[in-house]
Amino acid sequence: MSADLSPVIAATAQWLVRSYPVTGGALDSALAQAQARQAATVAAWLRYPTAADAALVAFVGPGGSARLDWLTGAETAAIEETEYGWRSWVDEVVASWAACLLTAPALATDAVAAVAGCEHLAGLPCDFRRLTDPDGCDRRAAALLRHPDLLAPVADLHRAELLRHLQGDPIGAD
Repeated sequence: MSADLSPVIAATAQWLVRSYPVTGGALDSALAQAQARQAATVAAWLRYPTAADAALVAFVGPGGSARLDWLTGAETAAIEETEYGWRSWVDEVVASWAACLLTAPALATDAVAAVAGCEHLAGLPCDFRRLTDPDGCDRRAAALLRHPDLLAPVADLHRAELLRHLQGDPIGAD
């Protein structure tokens, strides 16, 4: 994982898991966290494909979770003061794209193929099987995290941009 994007990936994965919690035990929690982390990683690499892009987002910040919290109703709950720090590293577009990938394994496969040669991988082997080909344990562990209806408000925010990007259009081209 790119060190420059690691705070964005970790915070966005954390936001996904907390917003769509696991109902099982420790194993289910670990499996759901792995799936959220893989989705956030692929989404971040798509969104920020170069080291320069990653450095820029690290410099200006990704924007935080406020709008996402509002969409999911989390803003009505009291957020602990200790959570504001990590929540500031959540990237709305990365969360939206990750939600798209979690709810559509075929789209996730296309996204993984798109990042196969990116700078962030730098020739390292990477396995995104939990994202692209979840087994029964993965699906059970992340039932809420992969539920298309529940994730729709977040996924729909930037789905069109993700689809255009995967079809070869540069990010931000309209």
